[in-house]
Amino acid sequence: MPQAPRIELHPVNQRVQVHVEGKLLADSTQALELREQGYSPRHYIPREDVRMDLLTLSETTTHCPFKGNTVYFSLGDKQDIAWSYEKTIEGMEAIAGRVAFGGEVLGG
Repeated sequence: MPQAPRIELHPVNQRVQVHVEGKLLADSTQALELREQGYSPRHYIPREDVRMDLLTLSETTTHCPFKGNTVYFSLGDKQDIAWSYEKTIEGMEAIAGRVAFGGEVLGG
């Protein structure tokens, strides 16, 4: 039996909104859902659909061997609530520059 891929990307066929403390931070009909083994699915939203003016770039950076180099964003005193892969590895170009929000922001 073939092994399932570690990461799968799927278009989201519905509107995705992200609210934090009553503020609408993202509103998109172009989100991608990333499903990675061992993790909850995440929506990756195009930057043009995210209120980047409300987010500040964090000093936090990480590297994922399966996706690439990550930068993080904060909202006021809420540190690192969102992230984006600025440099992706081969095969993950579809999420480059898109923004994902942490589960605690989305309530789960």
